[in-house]
Amino acid sequence: MKKYVQQTMNAVQKYIDEEMKSASAEKTKEVLSEFETKISYFQHERLIHLLVTLAFATWLLFEIFCLFILPAEFLVAGILLVLIFFGLTIGYVMHYYFLENSVQKMYHMRDEIRSYLNKDKVI
Repeated sequence: MKKYVQQTMNAVQKYIDEEMKSASAEKTKEVLSEFETKISYFQHERLIHLLVTLAFATWLLFEIFCLFILPAEFLVAGILLVLIFFGLTIGYVMHYYFLENSVQKMYHMRDEIRSYLNKDKVI
């Protein structure tokens, strides 16, 4: 997913920097429409990862709580589960952070294209 997000952002940024000023308004509208569609996909991906991140964080907290009430013979298994959920939670937080920041950058890129089209009153 990271590679796809980066490729999309790089392609649109390249269009903004190199082609937008010389492209027709129709071409720019097509690029904007496709970009807005992809932004909506990335927003959905971001929401799903937020929910998964919250689920793993909840399970992590539950496992930490269980460490205090588990009998001693299950303590090693409980610690192992805490470490697994901690690693997964950290991984999901890092991925969610990337998605959140990328979508925010895409909003600015979309606004730049829209303001260029609005400058010529083509939207």
